[in-house]
Amino acid sequence: MLKTFLMAMVPIIELRGAIPYGAGIAGLPIWQAALIAVLGNLLPVPFLVVFTRDVFALMRKKSDKLNSIVLRMERKADKNKDVVLRYEFWGLMILVAIPLPGTGAWTGALVAAMMDMQLKRAFPAIALGVVVAAFIVTWVTYGASMFL
Repeated sequence: MLKTFLMAMVPIIELRGAIPYGAGIAGLPIWQAALIAVLGNLLPVPFLVVFTRDVFALMRKKSDKLNSIVLRMERKADKNKDVVLRYEFWGLMILVAIPLPGTGAWTGALVAAMMDMQLKRAFPAIALGVVVAAFIVTWVTYGASMFL
């Protein structure tokens, strides 16, 4: 159970890897694996939205290598920013809900931070996107028969 939770907190893996791991390898019931993955995926979001800009500023000052990492992450956020700007709440939710590489809660939180969105505006959209992504991942992984 703990591994599923922690796996969902890891960027890139997030719940896309945590749900199949929890239900398949850890042997959790699918509903429990999905719930634990959603909670683990959401835990870092408030910290990311609130502190990303401050952490980026510190990284820039420390070294050129860290600055290049910050620049790469900012480019990633800029690439996804248009959807969020166009559709606001729903754009951020859709960005998070699509369970593909380069999307998810971490990317959504990064985009929200780069756009200076307040946590009270960003978190509900990201949370809804994570729940939708959990349904999609569960459905794709275990088939539509799970919900019938």
